[in-house]
Amino acid sequence: MKYAFFPGCSMESTAGDFRMSTLAVAEALGVELEEIPDWSCCGSTPAHATDSLLAASLPARNLAIAQDMGKDVVVCCASCYSRLASANVALAENADLRAQVAEITGREYAGGLKIRHFLQVLNEDIGLSEIKDSVVKSLSGLKVACYYGCLLTRPKELSILNDPEDPQLMDNIMAAAGAEPVEWPYKTECCGASFSITRTETVERLSGDILRMAKQSGADCIVAACPLCQSNLDLRQADVEKATGEKIGLPVFYFTQLLGHALGIPDAALGINKLMVDPSAILAR
Repeated sequence: MKYAFFPGCSMESTAGDFRMSTLAVAEALGVELEEIPDWSCCGSTPAHATDSLLAASLPARNLAIAQDMGKDVVVCCASCYSRLASANVALAENADLRAQVAEITGREYAGGLKIRHFLQVLNEDIGLSEIKDSVVKSLSGLKVACYYGCLLTRPKELSILNDPEDPQLMDNIMAAAGAEPVEWPYKTECCGASFSITRTETVERLSGDILRMAKQSGADCIVAACPLCQSNLDLRQADVEKATGEKIGLPVFYFTQLLGHALGIPDAALGINKLMVDPSAILAR
């Protein structure tokens, strides 16, 4: 199975462990992720918040390059997925926009590619039975809160999930790896995302609510699929604890890290040592 892979900016910087674990899991499961050559930033939140034409042109350039590869595009970052998928739909439906974007980028693209999140590839292409058969270190006994955040569920026409109120893609994968996904009501709540720098008090409040609810629901850890979500819940956890005086102590993994651990991939190759909340105790257990 071969795909055109768009890593995005986060995987080149703060989410380097997401990239490491994604590539390691893909290799272990026989998935070839061919990086889109000369890819550039998709624009993320700043572009679509300031200029709609820029917001379409930045992802369109990458999709036009991927078009020549003749493969579905696979993305891991939730924000990158949202921007590429949104531009894909907009360009397919709007001939005037296509013409303007082509003039800006110097490339023709009409929105014909299929944009996939890696969670979809694991569930739909690899399959849960294959994942289960590939597990060498079961996560049995580990209670996991699967956190999807905003961008994989909204808007409805771009959602990768059959049930945006109670998504199951990560839950299914964790269960196939032997873990026990907990039932909890905050799996699609907002963590504050792009307020990370400008309104840290908002992020601490929202992320704190998510962390506390995960712990109250019996989770040993949280599993995320978005670099912003993972960073807010992991990096800000000490600030939340300091502000409230409450010890939370929940490791926050990328889903690829915990899956990779179950597949027997060395933790160093998964970037698990980069987590701020030490996961060694629960992994040893």
